[in-house]
Amino acid sequence: MKILVCISNVPDTTTKVTFTDNNTKFNTQGVQFIINPYDELALTRALELTEKDGGTVTTITVGQVDTEATIRKALAIGAHEAVRVNAEPADAFFVAEQIAAYAKNEQFDLILTGRESIDYNGGQVCGLLGEMLGIPSVNVITKLDIAGGVATMVRDIDGGKETVSCKLPCVASAQKEFTEPRIPNMRGIMAARTKPLKVIEPVATDKTSSTIAFDLPPAKGSCKLIPAEQAEQLIELLHNEAKII
Repeated sequence: MKILVCISNVPDTTTKVTFTDNNTKFNTQGVQFIINPYDELALTRALELTEKDGGTVTTITVGQVDTEATIRKALAIGAHEAVRVNAEPADAFFVAEQIAAYAKNEQFDLILTGRESIDYNGGQVCGLLGEMLGIPSVNVITKLDIAGGVATMVRDIDGGKETVSCKLPCVASAQKEFTEPRIPNMRGIMAARTKPLKVIEPVATDKTSSTIAFDLPPAKGSCKLIPAEQAEQLIELLHNEAKII
């Protein structure tokens, strides 16, 4: 089985977010970057599948040279090889076009993404890839098994779970509970240094969006504590001041 896993380079979840260039760009100064957590789940499940049934796992990242530390971590976790598209990931459509352009000629049986990247939270790449490649796509799955060339997946829906199946090739995005992420061991870290990392140039695409501005959420206001026996005062504040009832 030949699996492609899409890896995003994202800020650590503890990052203090600031912006530059008149609030149009994320300030990367001093920021620690990591593998997008949902992508890490996708990578782990891909490795589990190939360890069980045989095959290879390739990762692909759209990003510049500063993403290579993150890519090497994916190789240390166990990916067999990696590809980096040498471009700044402008938006989801651009990223999907770059991945699709590479995947079209590689005949992957399965493409896995995370449900979304934790920086922009768009959740668009999986569906876009399915459309661009002309293969089925299933969003936000919590379980994946493959047998006889058919992928069987479970996904959360309102009030329950849905089980779907489709023939390979297909693309799917990983959600929490998909599997437990792996921690690279020393052997994996050493092996990652010599695993192939192929750099390719981006294909030409039309610009489909631009950032007007980023805004931080408003600062938290002061907290008022109301004694339990003064419920009427609490109700009045919620009604007239907070205006939530």
